Amino acid sequence: MVGVAIRILRRRDLAEEATHDAFMRIWRSARSYDPSRGSARAWLYTIVRNQALTILRDERRFGSEDPADNELPQPDQALQRLPESSALRQCLQQLETGRRNAIVLAYVHGFSHGELAGRLGMPLGTIKSWIRRGLASLQECMG
Repeated sequence: MVGVAIRILRRRDLAEEATHDAFMRIWRSARSYDPSRGSARAWLYTIVRNQALTILRDERRFGSEDPADNELPQPDQALQRLPESSALRQCLQQLETGRRNAIVLAYVHGFSHGELAGRLGMPLGTIKSWIRRGLASLQECMG
Protein backbone atom coordinates (compact mmCIF):
# COMPACT_ATOMS: atom_id res chain seq x y z
CA MET A 1 0.00 0.00 0.00
CA VAL A 2 2.90 2.32 0.66
CA GLY A 3 4.06 1.55 -2.88
CA VAL A 4 0.77 2.79 -4.32
CA ALA A 5 1.09 6.00 -2.32
CA ILE A 6 4.74 6.45 -3.39
CA ARG A 7 3.76 6.19 -7.05
CA ILE A 8 1.27 9.01 -6.55
CA LEU A 9 3.23 11.26 -4.19
CA ARG A 10 6.83 10.51 -5.25
CA ARG A 11 8.01 11.09 -1.66
CA ARG A 12 8.33 8.27 0.84
CA ASP A 13 7.57 10.44 3.88
CA LEU A 14 4.31 11.65 2.37
CA ALA A 15 3.45 8.13 1.20
CA GLU A 16 3.92 6.78 4.72
CA GLU A 17 1.75 9.57 6.08
CA ALA A 18 -0.97 8.83 3.50
CA THR A 19 -0.89 5.12 4.34
CA HIS A 20 -1.05 5.83 8.07
CA ASP A 21 -3.97 8.23 7.64
CA ALA A 22 -5.72 5.72 5.38
CA PHE A 23 -5.38 2.95 7.95
CA MET A 24 -6.76 5.24 10.64
CA ARG A 25 -9.74 5.97 8.37
CA ILE A 26 -10.14 2.23 7.65
CA TRP A 27 -10.07 1.45 11.36
CA ARG A 28 -12.73 4.06 12.15
CA SER A 29 -15.02 3.19 9.25
CA ALA A 30 -14.61 -0.58 8.93
CA ARG A 31 -18.36 -0.99 9.37
CA SER A 32 -18.96 0.89 6.14
CA TYR A 33 -17.30 -1.82 4.04
CA ASP A 34 -19.89 -3.46 1.77
CA PRO A 35 -18.76 -6.78 0.21
CA SER A 36 -21.41 -6.45 -2.48
CA ARG A 37 -19.55 -3.43 -3.89
CA GLY A 38 -16.16 -5.15 -4.28
CA SER A 39 -13.36 -6.96 -2.54
CA ALA A 40 -11.90 -5.81 0.76
CA ARG A 41 -8.50 -5.41 -0.91
CA ALA A 42 -9.92 -3.03 -3.53
CA TRP A 43 -11.68 -1.05 -0.79
CA LEU A 44 -8.40 -0.70 1.16
CA TYR A 45 -6.42 0.39 -1.90
CA THR A 46 -9.10 2.91 -2.84
CA ILE A 47 -8.87 4.54 0.57
CA VAL A 48 -5.05 4.69 0.38
CA ARG A 49 -5.22 6.12 -3.16
CA ASN A 50 -7.78 8.76 -2.17
CA GLN A 51 -5.73 9.78 0.86
CA ALA A 52 -2.58 10.10 -1.28
CA LEU A 53 -4.45 12.21 -3.83
CA THR A 54 -5.75 14.48 -1.06
CA ILE A 55 -2.21 15.03 0.23
CA LEU A 56 -0.96 15.62 -3.31
CA ARG A 57 -3.63 18.28 -3.92
CA ASP A 58 -2.78 20.01 -0.64
CA GLU A 59 0.96 19.98 -1.39
CA ARG A 60 0.40 21.44 -4.86
CA ARG A 61 -2.06 24.03 -3.65
CA PHE A 62 0.24 25.39 -0.99
CA GLY A 63 3.64 24.77 -2.59
CA SER A 64 4.79 27.14 -5.29
CA GLU A 65 7.35 26.98 -8.05
CA ASP A 66 8.36 30.59 -7.39
CA PRO A 67 10.67 30.70 -4.35
CA ALA A 68 9.49 34.23 -3.49
CA ASP A 69 5.95 32.87 -3.00
CA ASN A 70 7.22 30.35 -0.45
CA GLU A 71 8.92 32.89 1.77
CA LEU A 72 7.50 32.83 5.26
CA PRO A 73 7.44 35.65 7.77
CA GLN A 74 10.08 35.35 10.46
CA PRO A 75 8.41 33.85 13.56
CA ASP A 76 11.12 35.31 15.80
CA GLN A 77 10.02 38.84 14.90
CA ALA A 78 6.57 38.18 16.35
CA LEU A 79 8.19 36.73 19.45
CA GLN A 80 10.40 39.82 19.86
CA ARG A 81 7.32 42.07 19.88
CA LEU A 82 6.12 40.45 23.11
CA PRO A 83 7.30 42.09 26.34
CA GLU A 84 10.27 40.27 27.87
CA SER A 85 8.32 39.77 31.08
CA SER A 86 5.44 38.14 29.19
CA ALA A 87 4.63 34.61 30.36
CA LEU A 88 3.66 33.72 26.79
CA ARG A 89 7.05 34.79 25.48
CA GLN A 90 8.87 32.80 28.15
CA CYS A 91 6.77 29.70 27.47
CA LEU A 92 7.21 30.01 23.69
CA GLN A 93 10.97 30.28 24.13
CA GLN A 94 10.97 26.97 26.00
CA LEU A 95 9.45 25.16 23.02
CA GLU A 96 11.51 23.32 20.43
CA THR A 97 12.16 25.63 17.45
CA GLY A 98 10.01 23.74 14.92
CA ARG A 99 7.00 23.65 17.23
CA ARG A 100 7.41 27.30 18.19
CA ASN A 101 7.70 28.42 14.57
CA ALA A 102 4.68 26.35 13.50
CA ILE A 103 2.53 27.80 16.28
CA VAL A 104 3.57 31.39 15.57
CA LEU A 105 3.08 31.02 11.81
CA ALA A 106 -0.34 29.43 12.32
CA TYR A 107 -1.73 31.67 15.05
CA VAL A 108 0.00 35.00 14.43
CA HIS A 109 0.35 34.95 10.65
CA GLY A 110 -2.75 32.85 9.90
CA PHE A 111 -1.21 29.98 7.91
CA SER A 112 -3.24 26.77 7.74
CA HIS A 113 -1.64 23.42 8.53
CA GLY A 114 -1.68 22.56 4.82
CA GLU A 115 -0.03 25.84 3.87
CA LEU A 116 2.72 25.28 6.42
CA ALA A 117 3.29 21.71 5.22
CA GLY A 118 3.60 22.84 1.61
CA ARG A 119 5.80 25.82 2.30
CA LEU A 120 8.07 24.09 4.80
CA GLY A 121 8.29 20.89 2.76
CA MET A 122 7.17 18.84 5.76
CA PRO A 123 4.47 16.17 5.96
CA LEU A 124 1.08 17.50 7.03
CA GLY A 125 0.98 15.09 9.96
CA THR A 126 4.28 16.45 11.28
CA ILE A 127 2.98 20.02 11.20
CA LYS A 128 -0.25 18.99 12.93
CA SER A 129 1.72 17.12 15.61
CA TRP A 130 4.09 20.03 16.21
CA ILE A 131 1.18 22.42 16.68
CA ARG A 132 -0.88 20.06 18.84
CA ARG A 133 2.04 19.13 21.09
CA GLY A 134 3.33 22.69 21.20
CA LEU A 135 -0.07 24.00 22.29
CA ALA A 136 -0.28 21.31 24.96
CA SER A 137 3.15 22.37 26.26
CA LEU A 138 2.11 26.03 26.20
CA GLN A 139 -1.05 25.25 28.12
CA GLU A 140 0.93 23.36 30.73
CA CYS A 141 3.52 26.14 31.01
CA MET A 142 0.91 28.91 31.20
CA GLY A 143 -1.31 26.95 33.62
